[in-house]
Amino acid sequence: MATSVPGTSGAGSPWMGDERTDWVPPNIDATKPSSARIYDYFLGGKDNYAIDRAAAEEMLKSAPDARKTARSNRAFLVKAVQLMTQAGIEQFIDLGTGIPTSPNVHEVAAETYPEARVVYVDIDPIVTSHARALLATLPTVVSVQQDLRQPAAILQDPAVRSLIDFSRPVGLLLVGVLHFVSFDVGTGMVRTYLNALAPGSHLALSAASREGMAPEAVRRMEEVGATLASGAFMRSMAQVEELFEGLDLVEPGITEVSRWRSDGTPGRLRILAGVGVKR
Repeated sequence: MATSVPGTSGAGSPWMGDERTDWVPPNIDATKPSSARIYDYFLGGKDNYAIDRAAAEEMLKSAPDARKTARSNRAFLVKAVQLMTQAGIEQFIDLGTGIPTSPNVHEVAAETYPEARVVYVDIDPIVTSHARALLATLPTVVSVQQDLRQPAAILQDPAVRSLIDFSRPVGLLLVGVLHFVSFDVGTGMVRTYLNALAPGSHLALSAASREGMAPEAVRRMEEVGATLASGAFMRSMAQVEELFEGLDLVEPGITEVSRWRSDGTPGRLRILAGVGVKR
């Protein structure tokens, strides 16, 4: 498995096949851009619609290297999961998973633990449908359609409880999704998830940040984000640090995603990333 080249959109889309089409499946709202489909577009995927591409192109006006940043974010996910499996973690909850993109969390984890258990969570029905189609034959992987801002519902979901043993450490992934969760909700939400996890659990988190970005670029990004149902929220370093409160950060701490265990160069769109361990 070529985990060294993240960002290749998963094959076998149940709706779009090998060529892009703007046919809209039932129960999918294509009147508003989707954060998952925008991310898919940045990663070079085909599971997006004209409205998603238009929103993405608006973002590119302020951050023309956003595609590179998206790939750096995906690379962070891969490295974080590898770090967690090296620490002995065999089960994962991936919140806001997005459209399946290889290598997926379960693929990376399986390199160390072939029977690793993974729960994918996303509110977008297109994400859930894709995931369920691709993962139907894998008994140790499930996809649930839930709003990550409702941690109690997810933590009590029967599919989650049947797969995850909360008495043992869990790898909790919030990668590239917290910029769609408001400031007043995000901190308490993360704390609720962590409170349910055993000591030794790891949190991998990345979030768009206004640190190092020009005020005009921040304004334009937030304007585009306002067209999404969730909105968009760019955190300061202090706000990201708050999310890791009470955890032991692993090296190199909280840093720009392209520099997390890498020597990349930050782009105009800044994403802060880190991994913390629950005591």
